[in-house]
Amino acid sequence: MEPLTASAIATLVFTKMLEKTIEKFTEATLAKIKVLRDKIWNKFRVNQEAVTAFVEAEKGSSTDLDKVAVYLQEIMKSDLNFAQEVEKLVGEIQQEININKIPGQNVQNIYGGEAQQNNAIGTNAPVIQGGSGHNITFN
Repeated sequence: MEPLTASAIATLVFTKMLEKTIEKFTEATLAKIKVLRDKIWNKFRVNQEAVTAFVEAEKGSSTDLDKVAVYLQEIMKSDLNFAQEVEKLVGEIQQEININKIPGQNVQNIYGGEAQQNNAIGTNAPVIQGGSGHNITFN
């Protein structure tokens, strides 16, 4: 997993740089990216230079993307609650992106305490789901 840097977060938010990858994102992943983008935008609104960089980065400016990363890093250092919220969202997004890269069989995914087991590809094996406080027993 890529280190959690302001530059990596800014690149994730401005997905124009990831246009080929974005086609593979699920709706849930795209929704989380929008929440992350909006959260950053709300912090930037008070600084006109940050707003300008944000708008230009959305248009594809790599120079302004670097500026966004600098502003984001400054905000994350000064507002630890905001930094934790951003890190949590990015972690969830990265988890969803990485799950789609797993070519394995019998893969178990855990989202917020809910587990889902995806059994061997191309078989008639059942999908087994469990939730918080549930036990899955194999006989």
